[in-house]
Amino acid sequence: MSALSHTLSDSLVITRRNLIKVKRVPDLIVFATLSPIMFVLLFRYVFGGAITLPDGITYAEFLLPGIFAQTVVFGSTTTGASIADDLQKGLVDRFRSLPMSRSAVLIGRTVADLGLNAISIVVMALTGLLVGWRINSSVPEAIGGFLILLVFAFAVSWMMALVGLLVRTPEVVNNASFIVIFPLTFVANTFVPLESFPSVLRTFAEWNPVSTVVQAARDLFGNQPDSVPVADAWSLQNPVLYTLIWAAVILAVFVPLAVRAYLRTSTR
Repeated sequence: MSALSHTLSDSLVITRRNLIKVKRVPDLIVFATLSPIMFVLLFRYVFGGAITLPDGITYAEFLLPGIFAQTVVFGSTTTGASIADDLQKGLVDRFRSLPMSRSAVLIGRTVADLGLNAISIVVMALTGLLVGWRINSSVPEAIGGFLILLVFAFAVSWMMALVGLLVRTPEVVNNASFIVIFPLTFVANTFVPLESFPSVLRTFAEWNPVSTVVQAARDLFGNQPDSVPVADAWSLQNPVLYTLIWAAVILAVFVPLAVRAYLRTSTR
């Protein structure tokens, strides 16, 4: 068996192991989906009436792509917390004793968490339909909207994998991730139009990859009517391309760093 096929086979085994764990601990998926539902209902009915939008777009259609992006980015922190938990419990030492690919543990973890993010998106989409969100584009474009969210989430999962390998405890992973991810998701076009931002924050938000993920989703779901102007920044004029560039850069940097950190960890 070639090295690549061996890695893929081992990664599938680890992915299956992580998904079985979710099945046996349903609290993981329950709380992962309750949080985005709460955000949808809270922002839709509590803040929606106070936010002014251009004619031709409802707040539900403006909000849902932002909630999708926020949820998958926050959901990627599960990768780091789970890896830190496995380290803490000595599970990594057990994997070391097996004749398996070293990178399979990380690949299996990130792919399983991608599946959890996909489930969260489905739940949010159904909730969104109940509160007035609609997809106004074609089926291929809508699929593209969901895929761009998952691609970016997969890239961020590798960042969180590195964090989980470095800090070693799930609690610290959650706290460290929150400090970085919280401002990234709120200093963006996630919940309010960028026109309301001060100039400095607006410039940051225009080039914030979270903003472009949201903008790409809005465009692909048909939630950005042609009558609504888009910011002049190149990133928001080309949100799909800009998001894919960010995802590629993150993967190119953090996949080898995470694998290297795992190898150092597994030799201790």
